[in-house]
Amino acid sequence: MKKKPIILLFVFAVINMFGQAPAVSKTTSSNSKLPPSEMVTNKALKPLKKVKLYDQTILIYDYDGSLFSYDLESESIAWTVKAADAPSEMCANKITLQDGVVYVPFINGEIFAVDNETGSIFWKSRLGNIKDQIVLKDQTPIIKDGKLYITAQNQNQSSNLYALDIKDGSLSWSFKLDVAQNDIQPLFFNNKIFIPSAVNFYSLDAKTGQILNQKTFEESITGKIITDGENLFVASEKNSLYALNPDKLDVLWQFKFDENQNNVKERIVCKDKKIYFGTQGSQGSSVYAVDAKTGTQQWKVDFKDDNIEYITEEVNNIWGYTRKKKLFQLDFNGEIVFDAKLTTLPVSNFEFPADDNLLYYYCDAGLIQFDLTEKDENVYYMRTSLKDDVYSAYLKIVR
Repeated sequence: MKKKPIILLFVFAVINMFGQAPAVSKTTSSNSKLPPSEMVTNKALKPLKKVKLYDQTILIYDYDGSLFSYDLESESIAWTVKAADAPSEMCANKITLQDGVVYVPFINGEIFAVDNETGSIFWKSRLGNIKDQIVLKDQTPIIKDGKLYITAQNQNQSSNLYALDIKDGSLSWSFKLDVAQNDIQPLFFNNKIFIPSAVNFYSLDAKTGQILNQKTFEESITGKIITDGENLFVASEKNSLYALNPDKLDVLWQFKFDENQNNVKERIVCKDKKIYFGTQGSQGSSVYAVDAKTGTQQWKVDFKDDNIEYITEEVNNIWGYTRKKKLFQLDFNGEIVFDAKLTTLPVSNFEFPADDNLLYYYCDAGLIQFDLTEKDENVYYMRTSLKDDVYSAYLKIVR
């Protein structure tokens, strides 16, 4: 008599376990399984092919949302491409150039594959539709193994990670993210895609989009994911930098920086097993150098009463600019080897031509060529009209 209740409990447990509805998959590889607001429509205009580089030009993704090729020798515009289906008078993304093809995402959800030499279009894709418009923001198209990976936000309070076929821009798969506001670009590493969404961090199979692993943090992850070729590194919305094992997503170490600083976002780079990142804060900001193996701080450079807007690595130096128009160069020992007060505020990345004494950036007036020897700003291309609300621009020298 004493054994029967145990048997019954076991039976009820088995029924309960196998009677649960299966978990809904967050990945789909078919447009028919997506709502219209998240579908991918594509139009192939001509077969995709490798294109020779149109040398001596710089690709300018202007802050009005237009992309054009500017000839640095003749100082003239070779071609211009704009979004087609709806107004897109804002540059909020970056471009990727691979095999002579420029992949450009527009804020209104369109993505084009463009011939860098002629400006002709290989294919066009739209994420979502005009009525329920998808927003592409702070994205760099990730091109790997025949796919383009990009994160999109939907006005219907959802966001997705998309994988498109680079041959024609058609949907390969889509992964539903946890929060509606998600503008962090994914990372491709070891045939996996890594993407955070609020407090969750995912690794996905790059071919299928299926979840391989998931890690949950105590606070949202809002920084760009980078790798040193061995581990992953990402910053939280507050003041933590994490090192993660790419296979199991275990936290290898956590580095806490100043509590009054945060907002690392895209201001993070990796070089020679060191992590360099810039912060922002109400009382000022800093550039940190952290050992990638141990998470120990190597050095810190403070910018009092100023905030770092951008950093990058170039020839074993850290370059950047601040909100108060300060251009700076740090060596890998944390020493300031160059700085200058700019008269124009950059709104783009830096591009370094073959001449080591020059750099380019974009401001509200147009393209600036900065002479590092003379500390002189030369307006190389001047815009005919200005905007009051400039978000960003992007430059890419073709070479």
